[in-house]
Amino acid sequence: MENLAKTVLLNGGSIHPLIIPSSFTNGTGLMNPSILYWNNKIIINLRHVNYTFYHSEAKLFQHQFGPLTYVHPENDMHLRTDNYYLELDKNVDISRFDRVDTSLFDNYEPMWDFVGLEDARLVCWNNKLYMTGVRRDTTTNGEGRMELSEILVSDDAVREVSRVRIQPPKDPDSYCEKNWMPILDKPFHYIKWTNPTEVVRVDIETGKSETVFDGQYIEVSTDFRGGSQVIPYRDKYIAFIHEVDLFDSEVGRKDAVYRHRLVVWDKNFNLLKFSEPFSIMGGHVEFAVGLIFHNEEFLLTFGFQDNAAYLLRIPQKFMDTYVK
Repeated sequence: MENLAKTVLLNGGSIHPLIIPSSFTNGTGLMNPSILYWNNKIIINLRHVNYTFYHSEAKLFQHQFGPLTYVHPENDMHLRTDNYYLELDKNVDISRFDRVDTSLFDNYEPMWDFVGLEDARLVCWNNKLYMTGVRRDTTTNGEGRMELSEILVSDDAVREVSRVRIQPPKDPDSYCEKNWMPILDKPFHYIKWTNPTEVVRVDIETGKSETVFDGQYIEVSTDFRGGSQVIPYRDKYIAFIHEVDLFDSEVGRKDAVYRHRLVVWDKNFNLLKFSEPFSIMGGHVEFAVGLIFHNEEFLLTFGFQDNAAYLLRIPQKFMDTYVK
């Protein structure tokens, strides 16, 4: 399963780009979509950024600043994120899109270069729809904290109506908390770490979190990081996670290679097994942020090189060969 998309296509699946008109985005990157089945429809949170990301995959045509480069607007050196709410029809084509209005809470001057809610996963907890991702623009040192933002969907708008900044459960001085994976059927619970598995519960009144489960570490050579939501399936929980190799190129410039794994837990969050690492479409910079099971198939949403967003339809029979 070195190339997941190709393997899925050969086993009856399909892949679908997620694109909104460039008149809304100025042609810059669409990436890292999350997905949810909510209110009898498939919805997407699509991340839009104000830059173009360039990565020299084969290292043949490197930019003067290196193989991995962010191309900013000339008058804005921030990495800015805004989010779009999408609805899909039965053919998984986009039938509606709205920029999420965050103006009720974004009435401050950003204090760091990364601005906005990044890589927001969608969840419905206690009959309320939330985006949950990391924000790094509220301190001068870029401290990252997971946030939980309730959004209200009306006929003509999508608005953020509450925002909770989540404090880590053990180390209040940790620098950057990100990629916590929300557990879809356990309100306000996340898998914070995959290996050893750490499950945390959040108090949305105070923003405090507490660890409710610490698992056993399994010896591996890489650091398992977060990815999609954690979804119940049969008598287990599953998610797609990522690992990343960050390194310097031969001329000392930043570079990276991302890989993914499918992870399986039992109902008590004991880590049962995980796949070998794989790419999704053969690229070095990819990120899977969304996963649901719907109509006897899995829908996986992911970004490619911070410039494209896709939905991969995975037949249940194919996934069952890995989740036994």
